[in-house]
Amino acid sequence: MVLALRHLLIYACAAGTLLLAANMIMVSHTQRKAAEKRVANLIDEVNELKQLNDQQVKDRVQIQRSIYSIKDLILASAKKSRTPDNHEVVKKDVVLPILIFSCNRPTYITKALEDLIKYRTSKEKFPIIVTQDCGHEETSNAIQAYARHIYKHIKQPDLSPIPNLTKKDKKQEGYYKIARHYGWALGQVFDEMKYEAVIIVEDDLNVSPDFFEYFEATHALLQEDSTLFCVSAWNDNGEAKHIDESQSELLYRTDFFPGLGWMMLNSLWEELRVKWPKGFWDDWLRQEGQRNGRSCIRPEISRTHTFGEKGVSHGQFYKNHLKFINLNGKQVDWTKKDLSYLKKENYDQVFRNQVNAAPLIALSQFEEIARAKTHPAVRISYKNKNEFKVIAKALDIMNDFKDGVPRTAYMGIISIFFKGIRVFVVPPPEWQAYDKTWS
Repeated sequence: MVLALRHLLIYACAAGTLLLAANMIMVSHTQRKAAEKRVANLIDEVNELKQLNDQQVKDRVQIQRSIYSIKDLILASAKKSRTPDNHEVVKKDVVLPILIFSCNRPTYITKALEDLIKYRTSKEKFPIIVTQDCGHEETSNAIQAYARHIYKHIKQPDLSPIPNLTKKDKKQEGYYKIARHYGWALGQVFDEMKYEAVIIVEDDLNVSPDFFEYFEATHALLQEDSTLFCVSAWNDNGEAKHIDESQSELLYRTDFFPGLGWMMLNSLWEELRVKWPKGFWDDWLRQEGQRNGRSCIRPEISRTHTFGEKGVSHGQFYKNHLKFINLNGKQVDWTKKDLSYLKKENYDQVFRNQVNAAPLIALSQFEEIARAKTHPAVRISYKNKNEFKVIAKALDIMNDFKDGVPRTAYMGIISIFFKGIRVFVVPPPEWQAYDKTWS
């Protein structure tokens, strides 16, 4: 009799331990099965105990009820945490660190941090990591002023000159130092801190009110669609005159890496770390050797805006273009949006149909159609590089190429909203791939 009671206590303790374990860890499918079998065995063993007095019977019943309750809790926990299959999406909290690059611009980093902190929805979900190059004390002090708001302030240890540069490259050494800094900092975030994803910004960017929700919502999309390699907050043709300001929720796929506020996964870093370039990392990332047929997500209206007039690029494009990029001011609750339409298998045909539904016009007809508003959308076709540049100049959009890809293009198509009309700048029907010689 005493032995039976002792067994009951042991089983009760074991069941309690299972409950504690279920509450402390995310239960995998295998763990769930093991826990279920163990609980079933415990119930069988309790039922085998015989010849108990009335009070002991009551004890047995109570313990059995407790074990059944524990079993239900374990199964519920396992159901919530099981690995998604058959395209089932299981939402879970993710940590998306913000990696902000800085060097020697104390007023810039102050402005950038103020913006990030202002709009950040969760300190735990979006820890801010400031990475600093240059060894600039005033900038370091500016960063430390925000110590209670940031997770870490890390400093690039290698401040030495870049070795073995040609005389020509020496004039652009800043770009090589930036690439070295990026490679080191990404290694810290992924290899040392073990994060699964990162949102990358620089110290000369403002962010929109919905910046954090935008990346939180698109993170799952980036994980699930292997034809994507990044999500960007930037539209290269995002001036007010080229966007539909009523379409703050409109997103696109693009074959051109936009940068300027973007998210990548550790899996991409695993590919890139072994061949990280010595310089010009962003243009290198735009090459097909890195892109590998994959695309990025970008918005109609940018979620970042640069105020970086001073820097290594000496304000290249800033006065004539970058400062005019429109920053979204509306709050969009992205986490409640169904973004599955952006997956390649859902997006491509719908996008083609939308483009092909627009009438094909000559560039010379555009102004008249824009005045009369006879069509809500039109197509203008280019057959070669020179034709594209003529069209780009007339529409006042970016006309350069990186590895043959025009800015914002997807399947060779550029979409803008100009003079109240949706304009698709399209390649010929026989188009198959980008021509690298156009760069």
